Amino acid sequence: MFRQTAFGIALSALVLASGLTTVPIPNHTSTNTSTRNKLLSLFSSQVAISTPSFKTTELEKSVFEQINRYRASKGLPKLTLNANMTRQARIHSQNMAKGKTPFSHQGFEGRVKAVPIRYNSAAENVAFNRGYSNPVEEAVTGWIKSPGHLKNLKGNYNLTGIGVATNNQGEVYLTQIFFRTSRTR
Repeated sequence: MFRQTAFGIALSALVLASGLTTVPIPNHTSTNTSTRNKLLSLFSSQVAISTPSFKTTELEKSVFEQINRYRASKGLPKLTLNANMTRQARIHSQNMAKGKTPFSHQGFEGRVKAVPIRYNSAAENVAFNRGYSNPVEEAVTGWIKSPGHLKNLKGNYNLTGIGVATNNQGEVYLTQIFFRTSRTR
């Protein structure tokens, strides 16, 4: 999470919000803001922070490839990337990175409704990390180890959208939206 150059200590952190499946109950969000804030404040007054620069579109492509490799390894069909879903996932990650919205699934229902696609079910995974040279690998590994996120990764979905955003503090926010669409005749 932080790099403390004076003492040679390198700490990293990965925070996952609970995986969200289907459209949420109104006025109910799954947040882990207090955990995130505790992690961010840890050593904040004494730490020199390294802020690597990442190309977010490359990170998004990497998430997509890693998730599809994982699904294929489990005998599941690959997901198809959807530009409208990616746009909504990207906006959410950008809003979290800018502090406009908390690290959470807040606004999930609105993101789903903003995508002009008929769907049967929808889900979302979000992750936040800092201090990793490969933030995508950390997020995907964390999602696989988390029962709620894993349920979404292995779910009966056929479309996905992935958005990644970073900020000047070196924080990386990742959002993946899943849709199950029915085939129209």
